[in-house]
Amino acid sequence: MTSTISSSDPDDIAQALREGGVVAYPTEAVFGLGCDPQNAKAVACIHQIKQRSADQGFLLVGAEFRHVEAFIDIKRVPSAVLARAKSSWPGPTTWIFPASSIVPKWVMGRHSGIALRVTAHAPAAALCRAFDGALVSTSANPHGEPPARTLQEALRYFPVELAAAMDAEVGAALRPTPIMDALTGKVVRE
Repeated sequence: MTSTISSSDPDDIAQALREGGVVAYPTEAVFGLGCDPQNAKAVACIHQIKQRSADQGFLLVGAEFRHVEAFIDIKRVPSAVLARAKSSWPGPTTWIFPASSIVPKWVMGRHSGIALRVTAHAPAAALCRAFDGALVSTSANPHGEPPARTLQEALRYFPVELAAAMDAEVGAALRPTPIMDALTGKVVRE
């Protein structure tokens, strides 16, 4: 029997995030696991339930640039680079930026930058707006397993570990979003 709250109301899911819970929610291509990036215990829980090394960092997703802006060390980003990234948002591209001092080590892992996306996917964006901030975003699957593409698959992987799950559909993308290095333009993940 699951203890996970399932709801299509982003406010319900956002409340679970504020209470320190890990949630499942739909993204552009797959279901994601998310939490408050400033909550070390919640981030550690995601590492544990995914069976993933704490050295691996997480990306953050927001609904508006203001949700991710504070995580960027703006002084180290040329205005043209920032403009290029912002012109792709909201949208399905994740950019790696130099991390500001507020990015917790538990989010960055062994990396020196922070991967950020401003999503155009309506359910994920609604959740970020209800939470009023960026969320940790990682695929909803144990390490090495295929990512969940439906709520039912996410709940099968994590029948009791989640505080809440958003009952909404993933986007039409067939693969997780591409990741680009903002400073170099290098493709990190296609």
